[in-house]
Amino acid sequence: MKRALTRRPATGTPPELSAVMEEEWDVDDPSADDDRVAGWSTGARANTSAVLRWAAWGLLVISPVLGISAFARASTTATAKPTVVASTPTGTGSQGAAGFASLFVAQYLRAGEGDQDKLAAYYPGAGELQLEGEPGRRHGDQLTVVRLRQTDPDVWSVTVAARIVSDAKPTTKMSESAASDSRPSAAAAVADSIHYFQVPVAVGTVGGGATGYIALSVPAEVAAPARIKAPDLVYGPMQLASGSDPRTEAVTEFLTSYLTGSGELDRYLAPGTRLSAISPAPYTSVVVDQMQAEGDQASQPVATVPKDGTRTRLVVTVRATDHDEVRVPLAYALTLSARAGRWEIAALDGAPAQALPVTADPSQPSSTPAH
Repeated sequence: MKRALTRRPATGTPPELSAVMEEEWDVDDPSADDDRVAGWSTGARANTSAVLRWAAWGLLVISPVLGISAFARASTTATAKPTVVASTPTGTGSQGAAGFASLFVAQYLRAGEGDQDKLAAYYPGAGELQLEGEPGRRHGDQLTVVRLRQTDPDVWSVTVAARIVSDAKPTTKMSESAASDSRPSAAAAVADSIHYFQVPVAVGTVGGGATGYIALSVPAEVAAPARIKAPDLVYGPMQLASGSDPRTEAVTEFLTSYLTGSGELDRYLAPGTRLSAISPAPYTSVVVDQMQAEGDQASQPVATVPKDGTRTRLVVTVRATDHDEVRVPLAYALTLSARAGRWEIAALDGAPAQALPVTADPSQPSSTPAH
């Protein structure tokens, strides 16, 4: 015999859960012989009820958290701005363009009658050129790139310097003329000078993602690059190096070891400085001739070493004797550091240090008259 059992929610249960947690079962009368209905016992139904009740409580607790999380995601999506990547010039192909232009100028200087095809490998329009003279009558020596300028996103203007060497033998008539004239000829002056050739090179992508190059014209001979005014440096005037100056002693010991390979170089270096002597050693001895010291305007040599940690920068000129007993002038920019009563080499600088630009003091009145 079956009877209806109703399970009520506990006292204090929220109304929204009462409908979920209230359950009504039809179960067999315990007095009956079969205490199962559709394969479920009353104990199994009780366990199922407990699981459902705890699941409902879990939903009630986490629902506010889920709602806040969803709202936050929606807000982030609505207000997020797309990332903008700035486009900046990269100078792609500059080194390749420089090398391409150097090869083109070298071939151009050697070219003569009938060499249009050789130049066409660099400049397709070379087939229309009129070339004169014997091929190979001259060639370029000491080719080097002295200027590299980007004129368009994919075009580089490359200036190549070259000393032109003539391979042609002078005729007897020319030799007699040169011998009768003691003045240097214009041809001789030109032959002894450096020439500058400007080449426009286009850069592009070829198959497989590689970079390709092409000249847009034959080279144009141009004037030498302008010379600028030397910037102001942090050093004082050039002075004779004194043997009693501790700085002279430190620099002489260091450069002797560095250039001749004598002694241990590390003993002349400040802690943390890493340098290696030139190998094989190109010189046999070194003499320090002159010195420029940072901010030093005194004409008297320095005879003492300041406190530990004091640093100073120098430019020294030396004479290094090579293996042929020829003395060669060299110059070095160095940073020295004081430690334990002696100077040590803290750095072999890449270039002399420039002085900081002088800025006007805003607290001082301007000397410019008012209008």
